[in-house]
Amino acid sequence: MSLFLSTLPLWLAALVIVIIPTIIAMAGPAFIRHRVGLERLTSNNEIAGFKFATVGVIYAVLIAFAVIVVWERFSDGETAVLQEAGAAATLYRLTNGTAPEVAETRAALDHYLKLAVEQDWPKMADESYSPEATVALNDLYATVVRLTNKGLAAPPLLVEMFRQLDSITQARRTRLQLASGIVPDILWMVLFVGAILTIGFTFFFATENLYAQTMMTGILSVLVLMGLLVIVSIDHPFAGPVHIESEPLEMVLKDFSGAH
Repeated sequence: MSLFLSTLPLWLAALVIVIIPTIIAMAGPAFIRHRVGLERLTSNNEIAGFKFATVGVIYAVLIAFAVIVVWERFSDGETAVLQEAGAAATLYRLTNGTAPEVAETRAALDHYLKLAVEQDWPKMADESYSPEATVALNDLYATVVRLTNKGLAAPPLLVEMFRQLDSITQARRTRLQLASGIVPDILWMVLFVGAILTIGFTFFFATENLYAQTMMTGILSVLVLMGLLVIVSIDHPFAGPVHIESEPLEMVLKDFSGAH
């Protein structure tokens, strides 16, 4: 469900998560007042006010924690892509020579980056990955191993090449892991149930001015549900309208591809 909501256009996600539930919530006070009566609801105001303050603080802390965690993990995804691009650019510079094996290494790096951009990114939007890109990364390792076996590079240079390859592998593993979603199912349940309970709690208050009470409920609903919209929008960092682009890898390809 979170993947489906994350992939919706932002305006549609706002409609589903914020606008429609807010309209329903604003109808709640009128419905409860009709069923229970103004006097009985007014008698709850004093004691319910103290309880609502506690409920509101607890949910505010919970949703703030979720937003911070999701944003940090989204930033981790951006960092991983930049790390992968930086390691690839360094590896291009380290494989500078005229030997056929060196050209083969650069060609293997070209192939991997192209598959990462053209296949990994669309696959990650569906919580998957490209097996072809994995094979291409394995082939890249193999070409560097051949450089080692033939002694075509100094040992310190080979150590640095393998270090950059490890950085590429780790960065790719990070983005593939984040593509499957950040928020666990149990937290989604707590967030949505907590939103329903927090907004529904306002139905047990009453003021003589029903219009004012309805507007206050609507404002609270918008604030709570906008927090959920932020979490939904960036829960899958590589899917939907708010996602991490492959531009850093594309820039590396543009700068170095074909420069053998």
